[in-house]
Amino acid sequence: MANKQLVVSIRKDGTVHAETVGMKGAECLDYFAVLEDLLDAEVQSSTYTDDYNAVADSTPDVAVQKVGDD
Repeated sequence: MANKQLVVSIRKDGTVHAETVGMKGAECLDYFAVLEDLLDAEVQSSTYTDDYNAVADSTPDVAVQKVGDD
């Protein structure tokens, strides 16, 4: 499973910059909604990275162990 992060920086002027790492597609938007609620603020501007346009991997991580003969 990919390591997902929300990197938040508070600048000297008091503005907050946030960036997601390890997320594909619109999944990142959920994290920003939570951040807005926590800060009682709203996003003023945003840009999308190439990861936003990438298709999220919806394949679950599954471990398979073979026991015995076929």
